[in-house]
Amino acid sequence: MDVSDLSIKTRVNGKLRQESRTSNLIFDVPKTHRVYFSYHDPEAGDVIATGTPPGVGELFVGDEVEIEIEDIGVLKNTVIRNDDI
Repeated sequence: MDVSDLSIKTRVNGKLRQESRTSNLIFDVPKTHRVYFSYHDPEAGDVIATGTPPGVGELFVGDEVEIEIEDIGVLKNTVIRNDDI
């Protein structure tokens, strides 16, 4: 799969807050992958956080956050308090 120009969208409670493309990343996906896994053994479920474009704004306990990457899927989480972990 060519990951060099995929759509990335962030929704908070169903409302679109961010929209960009992997082609806008400062470091491309293959380089990020190479560098990260030169220090860490890959494991199922690994997520590499790369930062985000502006727009998501403040999040509150109970907010549902969805990150969608074209042709890959959707990651959905609900915001909780730190002491609920």
